[in-house]
Amino acid sequence: MVGKWHLGFYRRACLPTRKGFDTFFGSLTGSVDYYSYGSCDGPGLCGYDLHDDEGVAWGQEGKYSTTLFTQRARKILESHDPADRPLFLLLSLQAVHTPLQPPKPYIYPYRDMANVARRKFAAMVSTVDEAVRNVTYALRKYGYYKNSVIIYSTDNGAQPFTGGSNWPLRGRKGTYWEGGVRGVAFVHSPLLRRRRRVSKALLHITDWFPTLVSLAGGNISQVSGGLDGFDVWPTISEGKESPRQEILHNIDPLPQLSQPVWDTSVQAAIRVGDWKLLTGDPGHGDWVPPQVLATLPGRWWNLERTLSSFYKSSYHKNIWLFNITGDPYERHDMADQRPDVVQQLLARLAYYNQTAVPVYFPPDDPRANPNEHGGAWVPWVEEEEGEEGKYQGVYKKGKNSKKKRKKTRCRLCKLKSFFLKLNTRMMSNRI
Repeated sequence: MVGKWHLGFYRRACLPTRKGFDTFFGSLTGSVDYYSYGSCDGPGLCGYDLHDDEGVAWGQEGKYSTTLFTQRARKILESHDPADRPLFLLLSLQAVHTPLQPPKPYIYPYRDMANVARRKFAAMVSTVDEAVRNVTYALRKYGYYKNSVIIYSTDNGAQPFTGGSNWPLRGRKGTYWEGGVRGVAFVHSPLLRRRRRVSKALLHITDWFPTLVSLAGGNISQVSGGLDGFDVWPTISEGKESPRQEILHNIDPLPQLSQPVWDTSVQAAIRVGDWKLLTGDPGHGDWVPPQVLATLPGRWWNLERTLSSFYKSSYHKNIWLFNITGDPYERHDMADQRPDVVQQLLARLAYYNQTAVPVYFPPDDPRANPNEHGGAWVPWVEEEEGEEGKYQGVYKKGKNSKKKRKKTRCRLCKLKSFFLKLNTRMMSNRI
């Protein structure tokens, strides 16, 4: 694996090399600086985050991460023999996640874009385009291409005010609207039987595992405990009907369930066939046009709000129902017209929730501070350490959940914290 992990690392058992990957080169946390590889989790909590297998990869400062990760991917392709055994290479680039840090030469073609964030975002997309081209070239050069499958996919919707756009879909990253949960993707392969087409079949990220295992000659029926995913290669390659009929987008279990079928105050979303049901608070439900203006949000941001009755009718509402096939932009709520479908989907939410694992939401652990580990983000809990302090059920953060830390002077950290708070306010419904 090469690139961004961001799936936990408090123990070494959580690292990519302990989760099935033979090698790892990349970052463990989220918004890492593209050049310095510094990563902050608040004022005074900053550290270096670039790793080679299970060690810190010091000395790479100044090298742009998209380029660095692509070079490592090409090196892996060069050193592996495609005739020996199948290869799965996950290249998880940071781009185009914040911070928006494109190399200057890539900005020039977009110099006429008035919106600075959009301009930088476009430049970073160009670095990704170049990375895809270079990896594809390496597949051809080293003898992989004729028997390869290239999957390109995002992991969530865009943030409209950091250059991205989900228009005309509703919502943004972090919400349950289509703009937050629908991913852009393509599959390129000489093995495809039907090419140059757009598929509208229902697919979920959990489908990639059984699909790729089957393509590599594995037998998914031997997996103990069953799988959440399906082998969707016939759907992708031949255009056959998808075996997937449902997607449980999420259930946030923090509120207590109290109603007979489903407590509709619980934040949840599910898709069954054409229908999508949302309960609780799905997140900001704006339709945000692409940010083409140079100024901060104003009349452009309020365009949909003045034209839509959503903001007048959504207060105190906690059930939405949409026919996503006929209404992918989620503009026509059908909850009142189809109470039968609402009840069916509420029952499916209750069904899935029966096997939900209690949430473990611990307080911040001061032992994670990079200052305690030579200035780098690394696992901080020893493998032999037990979990006696693990909370049973849902843990809610209280006033005393965060340990007091000594105040440290970090102007850069304070500046990053300021812009993070500013961005949060910009995203709120008050703007």
